[in-house]
Amino acid sequence: MSTRPDAVVTTAQGAVRGLRRDDGTATFLNIPYAAPPLGAGRFAPPQPHEPWDGVRDATAPGPNAPQSRRRLGRIDMAPYFGAGWSRGEDYLTINVFRPAAGDRDLPVMVFVHGGGFVAGSTRSALYDGSAFARDGVLLVTLNYRLGILGFLDLPGAPANRGLLDVVAALRWVQENIAAFGGDPDNVTLFGQSAGATVAGGVLATPEAAGLFRRAIVQSGSGLGAFTTEQAARVTRAAAEELGIEPHVGAFADISDERLVAAASELAGIDLRTATHHDPLIGLSPFSLVLDTQPAESVAAGMGADVDLLVGTNTEEGNLYLVPVDLYATSTAGDVDDTAARSHPKPAQLVETYRTTRPGASFGELRSAVMGDALFGAGSWALAGAHAAHPRSATFSYEFAWRSRALGGDLGATHAVELPFVFDIAGLPRLAGEGALLGPDKPPADLAARTHGAWIRFARTGDPGWDRYDTTRRATMRIDAEWTQVDDPRSRERQAWAGPSRTDRSVRPCAEDTP
Repeated sequence: MSTRPDAVVTTAQGAVRGLRRDDGTATFLNIPYAAPPLGAGRFAPPQPHEPWDGVRDATAPGPNAPQSRRRLGRIDMAPYFGAGWSRGEDYLTINVFRPAAGDRDLPVMVFVHGGGFVAGSTRSALYDGSAFARDGVLLVTLNYRLGILGFLDLPGAPANRGLLDVVAALRWVQENIAAFGGDPDNVTLFGQSAGATVAGGVLATPEAAGLFRRAIVQSGSGLGAFTTEQAARVTRAAAEELGIEPHVGAFADISDERLVAAASELAGIDLRTATHHDPLIGLSPFSLVLDTQPAESVAAGMGADVDLLVGTNTEEGNLYLVPVDLYATSTAGDVDDTAARSHPKPAQLVETYRTTRPGASFGELRSAVMGDALFGAGSWALAGAHAAHPRSATFSYEFAWRSRALGGDLGATHAVELPFVFDIAGLPRLAGEGALLGPDKPPADLAARTHGAWIRFARTGDPGWDRYDTTRRATMRIDAEWTQVDDPRSRERQAWAGPSRTDRSVRPCAEDTP
């Protein structure tokens, strides 16, 4: 596809020039929304970027947050994670995708990428926003601080710096997006995986009130935050790995390279405490750090004026088992161990899953428990908490289309919905035995229909199916055929909602307690 320079757009910090594409869209890449995080400022709240003179080139991708390159066994996840760290100091930036025609008052969607709080960027191939621009939506993707820089809880530094970056990007959108043709009064914040958990955290952040009108939480968790006690364990382990004291002054003297290397050595820390399980069950040492889980804040009324679409994929846990050859080899002991990491009554939980899934293999049971520990329970809690406040709408989905990758076992796994949301399921690297979408072509209209539902929600606040409420819990099951069901997986949902809030991190909201 050929490109040529697009018209100059003037932001509050200075003018930028992007690229116009032959498909009728335009892109503006690598626009700063905050100052480069340098030295001790890497652990400070995001600061305004200095204005620039002349016209800033916005035609090429820029640097991204410091991170290590990620691999995931036999599946090619490069379109998701990207190529790793593209070095450069000025990486708190956004990309803007818009129609080239110069339309005004367009709905705006702001996307927060996933990657376990340690990886990912706007450079990843999955986040090409051309299809949104083609369909009359202005899409913004953003980089934010990751790993130690973004989420390590350090004495003397603000917590959740990566989340603060997202809030700063939303403020930039409010100030500047009209210059690109967007409507600052119709902004939808959406994210996937860690990005969805961050989006849920932003929903529950008072300082973000009024910065967006709608939110979409794709495979995130409203119950995924660490307690300060859990976060302190990670901080101590990071300090020991680096041979320094656990406070911000000592970390400020360490290079980004050493911080990235140290973060890679922190996997496997046992974060279970006397009162809480690890909400990420050992998969990442980084998450939000909050005294109150986002779902609990939403239950108390935060985000009650924001329309919410929340959902998960049917076989989320497969991504963490199938590509690394842990699915087919799973045993009853593995199922029990996964339940014990996730729930105070593991035997009861496993029995529930065996009852609701007769004939399921140990791999299927292990994946189901893992997926709900990471995403399902926290998504149910967030949806229920939000639906209890009828000032705005709540909607739920389950993405059920199964990828036939890796011998057909990958299934409706974590992240498989993204190519359909972004309407780029035809990307060549997504197809093949070891690729995310597998060797078979997806249903011809699945991408257009899924992408269209997300756009409809951003434009109108209604994705095209019934609202989720605290009785019916209407949920759209997205597959080759779309089917609306009421209160799907109710017994499994109730199994997660039952324990009291004092004995685990997956804490219930009042409406979800059976």
